[in-house]
Amino acid sequence: MQKRSAFLMSMLLVFSMFAAAQMGGEKKQRPSPAANAQCKFTDGKSIKVDYSSPRVKDRKIFGELVPYGQPWRTGANEATTFVTDANLSIGGKDIPAGSYTLFTIPNQDKWTLIISKKTGEWGIPYPEGQDLVRADMSVSKTPAAVENFTISFHEMGNGCHMYIDWENTRATVEITEKK
Repeated sequence: MQKRSAFLMSMLLVFSMFAAAQMGGEKKQRPSPAANAQCKFTDGKSIKVDYSSPRVKDRKIFGELVPYGQPWRTGANEATTFVTDANLSIGGKDIPAGSYTLFTIPNQDKWTLIISKKTGEWGIPYPEGQDLVRADMSVSKTPAAVENFTISFHEMGNGCHMYIDWENTRATVEITEKK
């Protein structure tokens, strides 16, 4: 009986390890892999953004796959996180240090950045009534096509510009640290 129990426990362990390896591999094999961006301020504080980076794959993105005028999770898979240990100002609006979720409303001529108080959601549906801040983003054309959805920062003194690039579009917003 002990041999049988030991055999069953060994098989269960092997099966569990195999299943865990398969699940871990799925995340690495995602068509929209995990990515991140960071802005570091001169005093050592920072903004960190974690997101999933979908690919264009010969699709029309803005105005079709991502409709104009509707809240978008700004990436793929899980919601895009926006974490800061600094008090910030975006478009003249205050954001206290903390953890948030980032959404946008794309349009052809301007975008709206949404910093949501709700965290931990999948990314859709958009959590109505949870906005901390909405701020305008300027829109321009990228110099070349951008296959991989990308969020990046350009640091500048006590602030940074956040860029959201995909297809042939760049949305930009200035973020400053409040002292």
